[in-house]
Amino acid sequence: MAQENDGMAKGLIIGFMAGSVVGAVLALLYAPKSGREFRRDIKEKTGELVEKGDEYLARARSKAAEIVNEGKRKADDLLSDARKQAETLMGDAERILTGARGKGGGESSRS
Repeated sequence: MAQENDGMAKGLIIGFMAGSVVGAVLALLYAPKSGREFRRDIKEKTGELVEKGDEYLARARSKAAEIVNEGKRKADDLLSDARKQAETLMGDAERILTGARGKGGGESSRS
């Protein structure tokens, strides 16, 4: 379910960025400007989009690092809990085995 939300958010952001680019290009094409002004505007808009893309990439990397660290922490917690449970089960099994041996040995000496 979380993966679906991540995919939907990613698609939404990509769609927003693509729409922004198309909107900016259309606005520039229909604006009554000279070629020199038009090229300057395209250069500025391209710089802005590259900057926004870099910011988005930095946020995505940061979020990915957070998710990886959270996953590692949860995995460590699960392993720790599993080790504790395994130790408890081994101790219980040893006590049961010792008790069974003690009962078995006591009965055989009576015969």
